[in-house]
Amino acid sequence: MRGIYSCEPTFRSYNVVLDILVSGNCPKVAPNVFYDMLSKGVSPTAYTFGVVMKALCMVGEVDSACSLLRDMMKNGCVPNSVVYQTLIHALSKNNRVNEALKLLDEMFLMGCTPDVQTFNDVIHGLCKLNRIHEAAKMVDRMLLRGFSPDNITYGVLMHGLCRMGQVDEARALLNKVPAPNVVLFNTLINGYVTSGRFDEAKDFMYDCMLNIGCVPDVFTFNMLIHGLCKKGCLTSARRLVNEMAIRGCNPNVVTYTTLIDGYCKEGQLEEASDVLNEMSAKGLSLNTVGYNCLICALCKNEKVHEALEMIGEMSRKGCKPDIFTFNSVIFGLCKANKMEEALGVYRDMLLEGVIANTVTYNTLIHAFLRRGAIQDALKLVNEMLFRGCPLDIITYNGLIKALCKTGAVDKGLALFEEMIRKGLNINNISCNILINGLCRVGKINNALEFLRDMIHRGLTPDIVTYNSLINGLCKMGRLREAWNLFDRLQSEGIRPDAITYNTLIYWHCKEDMLDNACLLLHKGVENGFVPNDVTWYLLVINFVKESTEESQNFYSAEF
Repeated sequence: MRGIYSCEPTFRSYNVVLDILVSGNCPKVAPNVFYDMLSKGVSPTAYTFGVVMKALCMVGEVDSACSLLRDMMKNGCVPNSVVYQTLIHALSKNNRVNEALKLLDEMFLMGCTPDVQTFNDVIHGLCKLNRIHEAAKMVDRMLLRGFSPDNITYGVLMHGLCRMGQVDEARALLNKVPAPNVVLFNTLINGYVTSGRFDEAKDFMYDCMLNIGCVPDVFTFNMLIHGLCKKGCLTSARRLVNEMAIRGCNPNVVTYTTLIDGYCKEGQLEEASDVLNEMSAKGLSLNTVGYNCLICALCKNEKVHEALEMIGEMSRKGCKPDIFTFNSVIFGLCKANKMEEALGVYRDMLLEGVIANTVTYNTLIHAFLRRGAIQDALKLVNEMLFRGCPLDIITYNGLIKALCKTGAVDKGLALFEEMIRKGLNINNISCNILINGLCRVGKINNALEFLRDMIHRGLTPDIVTYNSLINGLCKMGRLREAWNLFDRLQSEGIRPDAITYNTLIYWHCKEDMLDNACLLLHKGVENGFVPNDVTWYLLVINFVKESTEESQNFYSAEF
């Protein structure tokens, strides 16, 4: 600058440049200009520090911004309210509320006055971390210092309370608000709906909101319609959409999408189609979410080719299919056992630039495993890993189950160990699959050892675990141990089910111990067991068999 105009830039020149960079959304360059300023011996002002701190916070370098607060004091600059507000906002936004609270205290000590937005930032940060009690105390602190909380303050705290399920407390807080607006009413209505208290949400709108002259908006109605759809009260939801129009509130895309989703989940595709036609008549177009609701419902109702036609319609109307769209269609094709077409959709998805996720691969892998095509499933596993998509517990459980089904239990155990090495949280399903697999191949002692290992890992065996072990013991002729295990599971508070009783009855009948089988049945009925068709079939067929054998023995003895 000096070479052209024969003058040196002052702090004002730098401040203007820094301000332009930040307001022009080029915050990354601002620190370089600031360090250039320092290298040339130009002393920054409090305003300079404030702008640079804002720039650093904008690019996520909050620690660097905080360190500048100490630097500015060393440079003889006294921090002002804007500096503190900038840092408190950034720290609260990044879930570093404890540091934000310290700066708020420091702000008061330095004689700087925060504004309501500063308090709101801290309250929002506390609510995000579910520290609702502290957030409420912060509102009290505001009042003690003479600050008047605004609707944002109350809204943030109410939202936090509702998210924690404390809807009644949120209602009590709303009663303290001098002039509540529609946003605050909506926050409480959403809290009621989310907590499953729909009737209270509806009553609140009619009895409180309308009574004080606050007009419900499209968000109010959308939340209530969502609540009704969630409850399966679709006729009432439809009526509420009509009421919206009567009250001068036009339904929007979200309104109709919510209604379509409700009908789709109930399998009422014709009604969903009627809503779609009404929507189109009003000049509204479905978005990707709406299309996904319809496509998912079509696939679940085995109308996959209609779903594929709808994807074509989406593209023609400029609505891009996403991962949920493709996953629904792949699921539908796999369900219909059309694996080649499912793989074709998977390849088309990749060509469209949509990245396959774990759901995509698990759907395809499990479909191949159900067909017994383990090699095809393993090829997809390799592709899954190649594309950087990690195997989850569902993938592993499917593979382990398929291997155990073919008798390759050792390979299943190896996969189980791999899961543990990768840090996946194993569950009862994984253990039950392997215990059942070991019992099926006659390795009952290994299965019992695995049970001990399962308990050692902090997992609690369930009725599925014990049913596999009881069957395994009976299969090996170890009926006494099976009885002991039957007693043990009851002492652990696990209720035997029909499979437990039928397994023991079957094996006792097989060993010609019909009296013990009948005794077991009587004990079971006393304990609340309701015999099913299998129970009666097992007992009747074995009694008939015994009776036939006795008759044959009698005739042999007589003649």
